[in-house]
Formats: sequence, C-alpha cells, structure tokens
Amino acid sequence: MQIKVQPMGVYQTNCYIVTKDGKDIIIDPGVNATEWVKQNITNPIAILNTHGHFDHVWSNAELQKDLGVKLYTPKEDAMLLSSSSWMPDLPPSTPDVLVEDDEEFDIDGIKVKFRHFPGHTPGCSTIEIGDAMFSGDFIFEKSIGRTDFPYSNPEDMKKSLEKFQKLDFDKTIYPGHGGTTTIKQEQQYAPYWIKQL
Repeated sequence: MQIKVQPMGVYQTNCYIVTKDGKDIIIDPGVNATEWVKQNITNPIAILNTHGHFDHVWSNAELQKDLGVKLYTPKEDAMLLSSSSWMPDLPPSTPDVLVEDDEEFDIDGIKVKFRHFPGHTPGCSTIEIGDAMFSGDFIFEKSIGRTDFPYSNPEDMKKSLEKFQKLDFDKTIYPGHGGTTTIKQEQQYAPYWIKQL
C-alpha cells in the first residue's frame, strides 16, 4: 500500500491518496486539491471524507464529476457539505454514500473501516485502510480536534477519547493536519485531554 499526502490551502489540510492493488482512494480533498489528485492517480475508485469541514471537502464535487467515483461521508456531517457558516462560497457536494457509525465497506476489493469519534463535528470519524488510520481532525500528534466550533461537542469528544483509549491494536495515524503518529502513542495523551474538556 502506498500513501501520498499533500497539505492543501491556508490551513494546510492533508489530502491523502491511498493506492492499493493498483486502485486509488482519495481522502479529504480540500481547497484546490483537484489538480494534485488528478496528477497522482491512475485508477480512482472512491472519495472519502473524515468529516464535513470545508477545508477537508472543498474539492469533493469537482472530483466526483471529473472522476465519476462515489463520495462517502459520515451521515451526521452531510449537512456541512452544502453550507458553511465560515465559508459561504464552499462548493456544495452531495455524498453518494451516507456512512453509518462504525460502518465497514468493501470498495472494489479494498476493506475500508469508518470509526465514529464525534466531538469535533457530529460525524467526525477515522478511516482505517490496512495498517493506516486516517484521523481527520479527531486526533493529531499530541493534540486533539477543537470543540469550540458550531456543531462541536466537548462531551461527545470526551466519550470519543474514552472509546479511542480502548482500541486494542496499533496503527500509524495520518491526521488531517501535521505529521504522522500512532494509536498507542496518542492513547498515552488521551487522559490529559479528557481532563481538559
């Protein structure tokens, strides 16, 4: 499995392309991601969103149209794709698949597991493919997603961190901003963040 990453836009939001068995999955195509994505794929099969914030979904619609592949978005965040209180000029997009909490998919032979960790947004999720976990804005290296935005919920984030602490496996985490970390490493910091919330 190969993972390419490119930070996009003012917020340097990581857009990922996961290539496995000659097939490409695009994760969180943010601001002006279309050109980079198209230059780095050969056989796209899906677009996945970790959550609905504008800096992670900006290029959804353009890529749906240009690539002719399905868009998977956590169902609780679908409403964020059509309007943004911060970014009124957000290009609206419509998911082809509304992802249920903790739903698993077989996308053209590739296993994809969404794991629901609300708090930053109602639908905030991580996405597991192979030995990688794409954490969006739930978990970063030594940090967590903000809970002071519209639709954020500190109590939900606490419960999500408690759920995260119970994961009994390790994977490399590829967050929505910044560099990689691991599940085991960030589990050490979870108690600290739970106390802060």
